[in-house]
Amino acid sequence: MLRILLFVGTNIAIIALLSLTFSLFGIQGLLAENGVDLNLNALMVYSAVIGFSGAIISLLISKWMAKRSMRVHVIQQASDSTETWLLSTVSRLAKQSNIGMPEVGIFHSHSPNAFATGWNRNNALVAVSTGLIESMNKDEIEAVLAHEVAHVANGDMVTMTLLQGVMNTFVVFLSRIIGHTVDRVVFKVERGHGPAFWIVSIISEVILGFLAMTITMWFSRHREYRADAGAAKLVGKHKMRAALMRLQSSQSGPDMPDEMAAFAINAGRIHKLFASHPPLAERIKALE
Repeated sequence: MLRILLFVGTNIAIIALLSLTFSLFGIQGLLAENGVDLNLNALMVYSAVIGFSGAIISLLISKWMAKRSMRVHVIQQASDSTETWLLSTVSRLAKQSNIGMPEVGIFHSHSPNAFATGWNRNNALVAVSTGLIESMNKDEIEAVLAHEVAHVANGDMVTMTLLQGVMNTFVVFLSRIIGHTVDRVVFKVERGHGPAFWIVSIISEVILGFLAMTITMWFSRHREYRADAGAAKLVGKHKMRAALMRLQSSQSGPDMPDEMAAFAINAGRIHKLFASHPPLAERIKALE
């Protein structure tokens, strides 16, 4: 199964819940003019409300969801030299990037990995895996932390939200049009909407959602190059290159839930269209 990020998974669940709620309260009934034709203006507003609500709510709860799903231990007060070093390094990188100090956490995973999430640049979470701490030296870990801080400083999470909101809007809008068309043309429903409208709309929403995901993942791949470049400016190109080469040599796939893969530095080998990260070899070449 393809690895997708927690943000997208949460977003889909929220959209489904909002759609169901709107249906139960009869709001979708307002989309029809005279019970026959769709009111396209009303449909667009309806789609945008659902689409952007799903994306924004997903963003707002992203840090909480990440902590819960990854069982992240947030370092409130350092208990050893490693935690002390992690806190001081992230603090320094955050100051260099002119952002607020992120929360710093550690999650258990044998695979070397890290991720950043949060609803804005000054309220983020940067977390690293136990496998990353055990398999990398301090220069390489510093580069990985710089990569995640660069994601936060670049505002990638907010940009992802806006992009996802637009994608959601068109997915909901087009799925309702397809459902309406099938309902009228194939099943000859003359007024209101029959069962075919709801069934076809849901199926279309799923299919269009996967197509929209290719655009979201394209942006995710693009932001990885930007974060790599940002990390290179913060700690030096040689450290970022060494960290990527270490990841490349590990060979093992990331031991992370599917939902978190697109936030992670090492997202494994998956189909190119749905890949959240470019191949490590391409990232290394881009740095050079």
